[in-house]
Amino acid sequence: MGKTTRSEELASKSAGKTLAEKIFSEKSGMDAHAGDIVIAKIDAIALQDGTAPLAIRQIKELGVTKEKIKAADVTHFFVDHAAPSPRRELSNDQKLINDFAEEIGANFNPPGEGIIHQLMVERHVNPGDLVIGADSHTCTYGALGAFATGMGSTDVAIGIVLGKNWFRVPETFRIEVSGEFQKGVFSKDLMLTIIGELGVDGATYKALEFHGDTIDSMDMDSRLTMANMAIECGAKAGLFKSDEVTKRYLAERGRADRFRPLAPDKDAEYEKELHFDASDLEPVVAKPHNVDNVVPVTEVEGLKVDQIFIGTCTNGRLSDIEIAAKILKGRKVKTRLLVGPGSREIYVKAMEAGYLKIIVEAGGVVLPPGCGPCVGIHMGILADGEVCLSTQNRNFRGRMGNPEAYIYLASPATAAASAVAGEITDPKKYL
Repeated sequence: MGKTTRSEELASKSAGKTLAEKIFSEKSGMDAHAGDIVIAKIDAIALQDGTAPLAIRQIKELGVTKEKIKAADVTHFFVDHAAPSPRRELSNDQKLINDFAEEIGANFNPPGEGIIHQLMVERHVNPGDLVIGADSHTCTYGALGAFATGMGSTDVAIGIVLGKNWFRVPETFRIEVSGEFQKGVFSKDLMLTIIGELGVDGATYKALEFHGDTIDSMDMDSRLTMANMAIECGAKAGLFKSDEVTKRYLAERGRADRFRPLAPDKDAEYEKELHFDASDLEPVVAKPHNVDNVVPVTEVEGLKVDQIFIGTCTNGRLSDIEIAAKILKGRKVKTRLLVGPGSREIYVKAMEAGYLKIIVEAGGVVLPPGCGPCVGIHMGILADGEVCLSTQNRNFRGRMGNPEAYIYLASPATAAASAVAGEITDPKKYL
């Protein structure tokens, strides 16, 4: 293949822009296109208790005083990975975070408030924002039309100090989805199918843009699930246009004034386009030990499970708990069932709606909002050889605290149905 000519480069620069290119152009003050290196202003920064201590210690080692920190007012610290803390050293790290936040005037969210990504979309992120986080699933916020991406703790530390950072504008894959889901199929099944198609590194350092009538009719909870898992195929971000669904979500959260419509240009250029028919999809699971190891539920139906976990930043929202309660109502589980609401707000709403009562009466255990089982810190560590079916985003060996255990990923509906059966089960039987 020959080299790109100067005229071809100029023609490409004159083409319309993707969502990523639009946001980076605005935040950098440049005419930014895929492949460009830009220095861009950051609108919000998020760190959790697993990654914040390193960033804080880096800032302290650099000798940066609070007077020189430019982004304290848009920096948000969360204690969610070990909430409440199960060990002394983690408690000391959480105290370090709290003390530092107070020192510089940053926002601090104590244990029990919820998971970093859920709280960021509930309280802080808006369309067109540029957000960085010391957590790979920061890409969740793209559901609101923001460019949000994870970085290493040192890079995030620089963002806290300077209020800006350098970025390479990513190329974009356009993913078009049309048609209606069949009974028992949800956005988690769609995203697992997409990851199965692309592979765990098939979109490395790309942005994913989601389009089509299926996406347009999707509620915000479903969009958040999909954006959350963009990183699982290597993507830098997962982006949805800002539309009426976004507008309603922000209005419900008291941020109606922060809404603005945001969409790619009609002549935007994409590196790759993929098309999916939602009506062809069926419930799926990702088998151990990779997220792209995706098969229909029917292929592994009947496999005994030792633990079911419904929750996390992927599927710990109210609609996820609602569908689980619908399946569990009047039934008893045949295996360990753990359910963790994504935030305090979701916990209260699920309690008021009676969902938590249904879960407890079915034999489930309701956990405080947090990440404990998913990251293998506490409240759900698996024994050697045990199998867990989880609604989380990763099933790497050792992810839930034991490299000798096995993790399958699925939707909340599949998880709840499997809890009732005691084995992996097609949720359609219970809906």
